[in-house]
This record gives sequence, C-alpha cells and structure tokens, in this order.
Amino acid sequence: MEKPFPHITCGVCSKPYNDPRILQCLHSCCLRHEIEKSGSQQMFQSPISERNTNIPAGGASVLPQNLYLGFDVDVAGYMSIMVSNSEVCCDECVDGRNGLAVVFCCMCHQFLCKHCHDHHSSSRKLSKHKIVGLDQEGARQLHTTMKPRDHYCSQPNHEDNFFCETCSLLVCRDCSTVTHKSHTVKEISTVAKTHQMEITGALENAKEVVTKLTGAIDVNNRMIEQVEISKRNAFLAINQTFEMLQQTLEERKKTLLSELEAISLSKTTALTLQKEQFEKVVGDIGHYTDMASQILQTHTDHEIVALGGLIPTELQATLERVQTISLTPNQHSNISVSVKTDDLVRQLSELGEIIVFFPSPSSSTWTSTSVAKVGTRYHVKVQSKTSKGEEYPHGGVEVKGEMRSKTHNGAVVYGEVEDHRDGTYTITLTPHTAGPHQLFITMDGQHVQNTPNDLDVRPKPKRDYHTLCNAQQVIQCNRPLCVTIHDNGDIYVSSHDHCIYVFDQIGQLKNTIGSYGNGDGHFSSPYGLSIKGNMLYVADTCNHRIQKLTSSGKFLHKFGQRGSGQGQFNCPVSIITDSNKRLIVSDQSYHRIQIFNENGGWLLTIDGNGSGNHSFLSPWGLGLDPQGNIHVASYGSKSVKVFTEEGVYVRMYGDPNGPTGLALDDEGYSLVSEYGGHCLSIYDPEGNKIHTVGNLENPSGTALDSRDGSVFIANNSANTVLKYCV
Repeated sequence: MEKPFPHITCGVCSKPYNDPRILQCLHSCCLRHEIEKSGSQQMFQSPISERNTNIPAGGASVLPQNLYLGFDVDVAGYMSIMVSNSEVCCDECVDGRNGLAVVFCCMCHQFLCKHCHDHHSSSRKLSKHKIVGLDQEGARQLHTTMKPRDHYCSQPNHEDNFFCETCSLLVCRDCSTVTHKSHTVKEISTVAKTHQMEITGALENAKEVVTKLTGAIDVNNRMIEQVEISKRNAFLAINQTFEMLQQTLEERKKTLLSELEAISLSKTTALTLQKEQFEKVVGDIGHYTDMASQILQTHTDHEIVALGGLIPTELQATLERVQTISLTPNQHSNISVSVKTDDLVRQLSELGEIIVFFPSPSSSTWTSTSVAKVGTRYHVKVQSKTSKGEEYPHGGVEVKGEMRSKTHNGAVVYGEVEDHRDGTYTITLTPHTAGPHQLFITMDGQHVQNTPNDLDVRPKPKRDYHTLCNAQQVIQCNRPLCVTIHDNGDIYVSSHDHCIYVFDQIGQLKNTIGSYGNGDGHFSSPYGLSIKGNMLYVADTCNHRIQKLTSSGKFLHKFGQRGSGQGQFNCPVSIITDSNKRLIVSDQSYHRIQIFNENGGWLLTIDGNGSGNHSFLSPWGLGLDPQGNIHVASYGSKSVKVFTEEGVYVRMYGDPNGPTGLALDDEGYSLVSEYGGHCLSIYDPEGNKIHTVGNLENPSGTALDSRDGSVFIANNSANTVLKYCV
C-alpha cells in the first residue's frame, strides 16, 4: 500500500517524527532525536533553515508540540499495524484480560477485542464511533475517517477545554480553577479564534509581500534576460566596430599599395625613357666614330675628301645635342612611407569602453501634456537617467506605457514604444474612451518618476467636412507637391525646388532639407512624404529611390534604383507607413505598389497591370483606413482602389479627375485632391462623395493633422499650401 504521509519523516534524522516540536523558524524537529542533543545550551540551530531557536528555561520539552504532525504520525503507525497482519492486543481490556484486537475505533484511537467491541457498540455514548477492520481496507478507511481526539491535561481523562496564557498550556476546567487559579485562563475556542484571526491577517500580509516579491523576481528575470540581450548586442557592436576598423585599415592598405605601385611605375618609366635617350645618343656617336675610324684607315684620299666634311659636322651636332641633355637622373630612387602610428596605436589601445552603469527608473523623466483626445495619438517622451540624475546615453531598456481608464471598467490602452537608441524613448498611445485616466510608464518593470499620473482624455471633436469652404491659413511655397504634418505641428512640403520645406504651425519657414543632386540627402523632384515619429521618408522621384532621414534632415538610409525588378522603381511618387512599420510605395510608371519593411527590404508587390477592377494605371496618392486597408489614387484610371494589407482587391470608389493626393481620417473618410479637376473631393467610409472644395489650382497633395483634424492642400499652380479647419 502506498505511503499516504510522506511528510511525517523528519528531514534531519530521516525517521518518523518522535514527539515533534515547533521551532521559531516554524520547521519541526524530533524532541528526543535532535533538540535534546543540545543539552544545557540556551539555543538550538535548525539544520533545515539554519536559524536559531531559543531554548526556554524549562527545557526543550516546553517548546510547542506539532499536534498536526503528531496526529499524522499516530495514523501512520496505526495503519502500519493494521496492514502487517500481526496480532494486536486490545487497548480497552482490564484486569489483565487483554484479548486479541479485531477492530479499531477511529474516535477513541484504540484497538478493541470482540468483547470490548460489543460493549462499545452497546454504549449510548460510544455506539456512533467509526469502527474499521484490521486489514488493508480498514487502513484505507482509517486514513480518511480518523479524527484528532480531544487533548487532556495531566489529570486523567480531563479534557483540555481551556488555555492558560500565563503558562502557554492547555488545561482542563479543574486545573484552571486550582493550579492556574491566579493565571490568565481562557476557553480554548476563544483563544483559537484569536489565533485564527492573527493567522488570517498574517496570511494576507504574506500574500501581499509574496506578490511584491514575485513581481521583483519577474523584474530580476527580465533583467537577467536583458543582461544576456545587452551582452549579445555589445558583443555584436564590438565585432562590427572592429570588423569595420579592419576593413577600413585593409582598404587604406590597398590604397597605399596602389599609390606605391603607381609612383614606382611612374619613376621607373621616366628613368627608362631617359636611359633609352642616353643609349640612342651613345649609339649615334658610336656610329659616327666607327665610320670616321674606318675612313681614316681604309679609304683613299678622294673618299676622305668626299666624306670628310660630313662626318665632323654630324658628329659635332650630336655632341652639341648632348650638351642640351641633363645627364642627372630625372627621378630620385627613394620611395618612403609616412604613417604616424603613435597616436593611432594609443587610441586603438584605449578604444571602446564597457559601460556598466544603468538607468534608474526613479530618476528617469518623461514629458507630455496633461490632456489627450479620443482617437488622437498621444505622445510621451521618456529620458532615461542614472541614479545620479545624469542622462543615460544608450537604448535597449524595456520601456512600457499604459493608459488606464478610471471608468469604463478600467479599460487599458497599451502604448507603442520607439527606442531612439540614445537613451530616449517615444511612447505613442491612442485612447478610445473619454474621461479620467491614469498614465503608467515603466522601465524594466519599475515605475518611472512621477507615475502613475492622472490624465484627462477629452471627447473626440465632431468633424463636419461640409464646413470646408475658405482656407484659414495660406502658406507661400514655390510649386508645392506633397504635404505631411509632424506630430508637433510642423508642416513638411516637397517642392519643385528639389527640396523639402519645413514650416512651423503659423507658416513661418524654419528649415530647408536637401538640394538638387543624386548624392545622399539630395533630391531630384522629390514628391511623396511620410513622417513617423522623428523619421522622414521621401519618395525621391527622379532619382528612383526612397530616402530615410531624421525629421531635421540628417540622411540615414536609402534603397531602390531605376529598374523593373523587386525593390526597383521608375518614378516613385508616394510613400506611407502602416502600423506594422511597413513602407508602402506607389511605383507610378510601372503601375504597381511595392511594400517594404522598415529597413527597405522588399516584402510584397500589388500589380496594377492587366484588366479588371483590381487593375490601375499611374498609382499616385496612398492612404490607410482604420482597418488597415490600402487606398490607391489611380491617376490614369480616375478612381480610388482599395486593397487589404496583403494586397487582395476589396473595392473601388469615386471618379476623380487626375487624383494625386489622398488622405484618410480615423473614421474612414477619404480626401482626394484632383489635379485635373482643380478641387478636393471628400468621400464617406462607404465611398459616397459628400462634399467638394473647389477653386483650387492643380492641387497635388493633401494631408490631415492628426491632432485636430485640420486639412492641408498643396495648391501647386497657385504656389500655396492651404489649411482648412474642420
């Protein structure tokens, strides 16, 4: 039979507990086996917890008994006897007439012979006791039915219904009025109730502490994982840095060797030509002198007279020519190299630093407004700092942001976090309900300074596009093509001037990005613009590429070139980014839409060539509806086509005349600028035209300000950018 009480084995002596006593650490230990070994010592160290227990003045036997363990030890002992098939004497027989037991009383905790069992069954007080047989079945029943019996004091058969708080002992009624007369004595039920309340309170406190500790453990686990991630990132950074240095040194080595070869060849060539010139003169002189010697030796007077005048003349001319030639080598033989390595070696020996300090959530700060709007992106900038309040210059920390409603059943909005890798982070949240909220910002699982923080979310303003009539703001700009709005309100406009103009909210020019050219950060007829956080994407149309810059205009990355292959373009004119950080580009001349990851890796092509509703010609403006569907303004097809984010055709709407610009609001309303129709057409989410803004001059682009819903139009031929307030 399987042992039902594995816990009754003492963890110290590996034997069943013998009179178990409770230590101050709440572990139990056998009195006889272990605690009494301490002898006269005033303290006993638990071998399990290694904590010390003070031995009372009365000795170790005064320590409280573990009645729970003691009861289980008794049950295990009885069960062992019952399944052993050994003879057991009756516990109830008197006068030495102990018969052999045949049953066991689960209430009296006694083995009974047949005679005593009969007496037991006939007693009015005892007849209801649970009786089991002395076999395995009886042992199983004993395991589930045996109950602890009442405890007794030193007086025989006196039930301990009282507790002496002075002596910390269970006593009977008689002892409470005699031996413990002057002591504080209470009924056991009252004392038990008090202890139950104390234990319950301790459990609640323990639960709260364990919850905090569990959270701390989770934070530590995340930190351990983050250490590995940081280590891996640092490892990669070290390898990349030194591979780059090695590559740079190797390239410099190749350059120097190439220069050396060129200089050596140049010197050798010049010296060789000079040597050949010397050799030719020597040859000419030798020729004349040989001829002169031969004439003098073998020719007649007549022959000498005939040639005598010619030879001296030619020889003299040759000798005079030698006078005009520098006999000094025209090149020096020395070629040396100068590499100033002292400073470089010193810098390389000190290159790099392993940064071990880390950001402190309680010191880190955040900035944002105290008011948000339903359906409008709310941005929080977080600056990580060390415990000394210094700005932490690295990214990689786990930053999270939540917006929790104090009403609406505590609805939670989770933020999208952008790590700028310089110690700053941008959290973007879009609340769905109005009313009081709380903003939670954590860093590695701990709250950032001054969070949670109260936040007021105001209802979404009611938009009525029928009110669009007269522009509230006119910004002068030469031949504007496309317009997009930064989250801070800055207005970015691409222009025929081969640059991007940046205006502030009141229309004052604050920056010009780029100029004509095909180098990094230069443009040729840039058109489409998309801004995500502090990243600016530009469709560099006539350079047939996409450029990625910071919002201030610093070049970061580029991809694409002229061609019809995947990732190649022929006049890309529009670009947008979706919630998955994908870049969606209209490749106008090849009648297709190409989709890339945030690093410019090709993912998908929506091909507009062919026939049918899904086809389109000269795709221009792009937009995204609340469901993530891609809207394509087809300039050549004079319609707007809608596709899923996977490129599956959904529907089409409208009949715009030369649509170029396209923008959709968070309710699905579509705004289409018609270059050929000189107007802005507005469609409801079902594709029905609801309003037209006329009297425009070749509007080439349109945009919405996500903060307040204002409409911007690049009014190309009028050299203006118009702002309409909704």
